[in-house]
Amino acid sequence: MIAAALVLAGIAAALHVFVFWLESLAWTGPRARATFGTSPQEAAATKELAFNQGFYNLFLAVVTAVGIVLVATGATAPGAALVLAGTGSMLAAALVLFVSSPDKRSAAVKQGTVPLLAVVALVVGLVAAP
Repeated sequence: MIAAALVLAGIAAALHVFVFWLESLAWTGPRARATFGTSPQEAAATKELAFNQGFYNLFLAVVTAVGIVLVATGATAPGAALVLAGTGSMLAAALVLFVSSPDKRSAAVKQGTVPLLAVVALVVGLVAAP
């Protein structure tokens, strides 16, 4: 179960690296504008905010990735703590989006499903471990 949790956490981290790219590097481009539903004017006006938000997503991915490496190399306790901190924060952000923006609930579900599965699988795996 821990291996499944690490794979799921890796997928969640990869998604957050992609979101970093969209928000911090490609925000005013057509792909990011289509993804987030912004006009060229809105994208230009919010570029600094998106840049910062993108790094938040990158840092969550890094924390999660470091945790994955630690668990995979036998440092289970600190690694699991980092994986849970990273994926738990991803899940919490998705819950905030779900509650605060009813029109973005579909995006919140997409954003939060893999981190939720990672958290559940890791907790179950840790509890079941001898």
